[in-house]
Amino acid sequence: MVVGFGTGGAAQNKGQPAPKPERATFRVLGLFSPDRETDLREAFKAVADVTLVGVNFADAEVTVEFVPAKAFPGAKPEQVAERLDQKLREASRNTFGAKPRRTVPRDKLKEVVIPAPVLDCKACCLAAYEAVAKIDGVEQATATFKDGGKVTALIDPTRTDRAKLEDALRGAGVPVPKM
Repeated sequence: MVVGFGTGGAAQNKGQPAPKPERATFRVLGLFSPDRETDLREAFKAVADVTLVGVNFADAEVTVEFVPAKAFPGAKPEQVAERLDQKLREASRNTFGAKPRRTVPRDKLKEVVIPAPVLDCKACCLAAYEAVAKIDGVEQATATFKDGGKVTALIDPTRTDRAKLEDALRGAGVPVPKM
């Protein structure tokens, strides 16, 4: 959820100080490998009235700063993640997105690593990432062609499992070796 989000956006009158920027942390979609951080930073340069403050690859989160009334006019606090998602998708040609922070504690998540030796470029990794990241219960995913190729996902085991991830990869044309 949005951290420290307040009203901060009343119309300015002469003599009144400018509204103070708010900071918030969101999950970021599309950050499937560490080298994508550069692409993410470039995309944020095109997101009007929102400043990227930090990237946490380990948790797939970004911290941003903005004046609510300027960056997201008329948005209620619960709509900010959706509005940021729209702006980020537009700026990145739909390769990045934003969501509220996950609500499931990390210690309740299970890491699943699936070998994917056919992954040999960024585009292949993006396709594999997108196949698993959209599954309900996948809280975070990465895909890499380094070290022989693999897809890694943090999942909520009460909502999904390895078999669903493997099926999604096969459906995206990524052969998955039998374990």
